[in-house]
Amino acid sequence: MQFPESWLRALVNPPLSTGELCHLLTMAGLEVEEQRAVASDFSGVVVARVLSVEKHPDADKLKLCKVDVGNGVLQIVCGAPNVAPNMIAPCALVGAKLPGIEIKKAKVRGVESFGMMCSARELGLSEDHGGLLALPEDAPIGTDIRQYLNLDDTLITLKLTPNRADCLSLTGIAREVAALTGAPLTLPVIAPVTKTIDDTRAVVLDAPDACPRYCGRIVRGVKANAPTPEWMKQRIERCGIRSISALVDVTNYIMLELGQPLHAFDDARLSGAIHVRYPKAGEQLRLLNEQTVTPGADTALITDEQKPLALAGIMGGEHSGIADTTTDLFLESAFFTPTAIAGKARALGFSSDASHRYERGVDFELQRNAIERATQLIVDICGGQPGPVLEAVAAAHLPPRPPVRLRRARAAKVLGVPLTAERIGKLLAGLGAKVQRQGDDFMVTPPSYRFDMEIEEDLIEEIARLHGYDNIPAPPPQAQLAMLPLPENRRGPMAVRHLLAERGYFEVVTFSFVDAAWEADFAGNANPILLANPIASQMGVMRTTLIGGLVDVLSANRKRQTERVRIFEIGRVFSRAADDAGQPVAGFRQPLRVGGLWAGSALPEQWGVPTRQADFFDIKGDLEALLGVARPLTFAKAAHPALHPGRSAQVLFDGQLIGFVGELHPQWAQKYELGTAPVVFEVELEAWLAAMLPAYREVSRFPAVTRDLALVVAREQAVEPLLKALYASAPAIVSDIRLFDLYQGKGLEQGQKSLAFRIVMQHTERTLEDAEVEAGVFDLIEVARKGFGAILRG
Repeated sequence: MQFPESWLRALVNPPLSTGELCHLLTMAGLEVEEQRAVASDFSGVVVARVLSVEKHPDADKLKLCKVDVGNGVLQIVCGAPNVAPNMIAPCALVGAKLPGIEIKKAKVRGVESFGMMCSARELGLSEDHGGLLALPEDAPIGTDIRQYLNLDDTLITLKLTPNRADCLSLTGIAREVAALTGAPLTLPVIAPVTKTIDDTRAVVLDAPDACPRYCGRIVRGVKANAPTPEWMKQRIERCGIRSISALVDVTNYIMLELGQPLHAFDDARLSGAIHVRYPKAGEQLRLLNEQTVTPGADTALITDEQKPLALAGIMGGEHSGIADTTTDLFLESAFFTPTAIAGKARALGFSSDASHRYERGVDFELQRNAIERATQLIVDICGGQPGPVLEAVAAAHLPPRPPVRLRRARAAKVLGVPLTAERIGKLLAGLGAKVQRQGDDFMVTPPSYRFDMEIEEDLIEEIARLHGYDNIPAPPPQAQLAMLPLPENRRGPMAVRHLLAERGYFEVVTFSFVDAAWEADFAGNANPILLANPIASQMGVMRTTLIGGLVDVLSANRKRQTERVRIFEIGRVFSRAADDAGQPVAGFRQPLRVGGLWAGSALPEQWGVPTRQADFFDIKGDLEALLGVARPLTFAKAAHPALHPGRSAQVLFDGQLIGFVGELHPQWAQKYELGTAPVVFEVELEAWLAAMLPAYREVSRFPAVTRDLALVVAREQAVEPLLKALYASAPAIVSDIRLFDLYQGKGLEQGQKSLAFRIVMQHTERTLEDAEVEAGVFDLIEVARKGFGAILRG
């Protein structure tokens, strides 16, 4: 909604500067999107009359003009094609400063010129440079052009929310300013226009649910080609509406001033009564924008007895509009319900000022006043003989206005400001609402132009706006705080984030809504949880794994030539609930998980280390380090839909399955254009939150003894159970057992492999003797031999 500040101040003029007024409106919920001057900054330009025009003696396209500037006659050389004797136009005097130029006394082709006649573009008013800016005949000669054209005005543009349709007019904005500042409100006085003829046209409401009130009036003998007054033309043009003709300009002026869209029909083109009805099957209408439409069954029409005339509340028809030859008109002022108009214009591929207002809500008690105001302006400007106003009303379909109870105690609790009852009553009454006291409560009946005051919270919001958000104190909270327990064996999600970041991972956050194809590829889920109303077609299901989002981030980085990517995410996954037996039950599971992805080289490229790709064991090592436990974490070979079948494993914590780790399946790496396949992991967050309690262990001052055992076992033998058995049977002097080599090849029989373990033994109180070291090694060999059929290599 754009409007000139001068028009608003003609209705309400608070003692505020332009900036203060804009800030007040913004803080009241009417956001000022832009404020700008009507014209660029210039000075020294006056209203002047051209007295005579002669040909320049030395130039065919230049003219020598005698110009009356109010305090004398000047000689000015002018090249404008429309300059003529007795023409009134702006004249820049010597010393005037225009945009980008200063006027000086000059010789033009040997003839002195003491100023410059100006076009609209030279004054920065528009881009029109076709000739001088013609001014009305009654323009006072010598008057400063800025004063005469009111060029020191400011254009203010409001970015209104859909619920504030009442402020799509100068009257509505003025009401707001008056309620906010207490300044007196001076609205135009609207008196019924005395009829001079008895002509009427019947109105029939065949669709009262779409149009419960319709006012019509015939005005005969108008001069449709009468010029629009400059004050009206200036106001509507500064609101962003082009001046067309006096009759059309009046209807637009009323819409801007009062907020009521009007429409004028050429009465000579109408046949019989006016009907508001829904369209017949296949009925078409050619609109004023030259578009032929076939309205839907729920789109109301304005028709006469023979043909459709207009789309109700949207746009008039081409063949029923007024023209310069119109002498008799039928003026329409109607209320169309928001539900009947909402979306109809957009469905047809256009919008209009009328539909923009009707679909948000127009004052349903305004129609008679609007048609009276429009009639008076038409008679004053175009002449004519008005008939009586004929009003058709379906009262049962008008919007109800039930009173809303407002509890003063509730308002004080919500706002945090104890306002007096008198203050609350005054604020609400300033909005035009009817306020009745009932003890400490209020019964508030919203005005007919406010469609957004329906419940108690709406009234509390209005109180906050009018009282001023800046006037609501923000005291610091005061409360009894208790320190929550922080057990040493627990860590929070933020600690997990820090651990991953310290190991070179970057955190990402992806949508929980994913493509169904991701679920099928990375989770093998053919029956995902569907969203009822997805925000995009490729975000239609809830994720059961974090891998899809991580792969998508990697794909985006690959397209930007990022070779090495290490990322993680902590987020929820969603699956249907099941009981302990795996049977589905009502509800959903939403556990938190941690997912990670490592793509590219194991180390950043450098001269001292050969480049190699990160593999299963790199990311497995991160898991072991990050979980921070000694032995409960184990891995078991297992297949997973997202992973390479020979390079994937389950992750078990204290024997419980908590996730998986492995290399992405080559099929998915190729499908999603990832290049080399990354390695990934995904585990339950709860397992990460468990931390070992620190326990003191004495540091031995005696030397450690190291023995290496190379055990030959079957090739299919997993290392984990063997290592677990060695730890379980190891004597107390064994402090560490670690696999350091795997060999398969020459020297071993078919189907065998060699596992080399390093055994570290140490005592805290004495030096170990060879006998007990050898006994310990022997015991470990026996465990491996008896339990796993292992033999010493060589």
